[in-house]
Amino acid sequence: MALNVHERRTERQLLLILLPSLALLLAFVIYPALYSVYLSFTNEALTGAAALRPRFVGIRNYARLLNDVKFWNALLVTFLFVVGSAVIGQFVLGLVSAMALRRRIHFRRLFSSIILLPNAAPEVVAGFMWISMLAGGEQATLSRIVSFFGVTPADWLQVFPLSMIIIVNTWRGIATAMILLTAGLSTIPAEIYEAARMDGATPSQMFRRITLPLMMPTILLYMLISAVSTIAVFGLVYALTRGGPGGATELVSIYIYNQSFTAFQLGYGAAVAVVALLISLVLGIGYVRAMKVEV
Repeated sequence: MALNVHERRTERQLLLILLPSLALLLAFVIYPALYSVYLSFTNEALTGAAALRPRFVGIRNYARLLNDVKFWNALLVTFLFVVGSAVIGQFVLGLVSAMALRRRIHFRRLFSSIILLPNAAPEVVAGFMWISMLAGGEQATLSRIVSFFGVTPADWLQVFPLSMIIIVNTWRGIATAMILLTAGLSTIPAEIYEAARMDGATPSQMFRRITLPLMMPTILLYMLISAVSTIAVFGLVYALTRGGPGGATELVSIYIYNQSFTAFQLGYGAAVAVVALLISLVLGIGYVRAMKVEV
């Protein structure tokens, strides 16, 4: 059906409003992504002959990935980091916080402020703050706390590096999880819970049969946002461990940085970045397909 004059004018106005956003999206998202794909097929470097005369090398960088033990280690570390901090830590604590805020609890505003406080500090600042807490020696904050319980102080970032960065990233991401999950809880009508109580349902039954099923779209959306953003975490972990010790905390994002700006191999670093982008796209496609399933 043909659009009338008013509808065409409205479409043009909407397009004009969206043009600045589309221009920014093209300049800072689409173009860098396409340029990274181009770089991944070259031997571009920051030093040496490849810096002066880069050339097309086809899929050589991707073939190198298949035999790169450090790359597979970075993928494994990233997977454990995402599952531990985003899927388990942030989701569980965020859901508990969201459900607690729906109840009449004392000091509710103080409780919500404490949860939101980690987002007030930049990643690097938060990283250095946690370094002082997790550093070795008896004067470090965590060591002084555990010494009261008879536990021997340790350099926690050296002894339990992956566990520590999971805890720190969980601490930083609880607020986002709480906000999204609180929005999901607010969409569930109170009448459903009242009817369930009249039927004799217990709190655990209402949680399993009402809350979780009705919140599934919100949970899936949170899982997508959290997983993709956690894959891209860089500043916090780099400030804490630089990817060490021995690659124990070398996430894909840190591995890309090391290959591009420490080993000066921009082409190979771009290939790793393209693989990370494809993983994020797969997660996004999985979310879209899951949203088509009735819950």
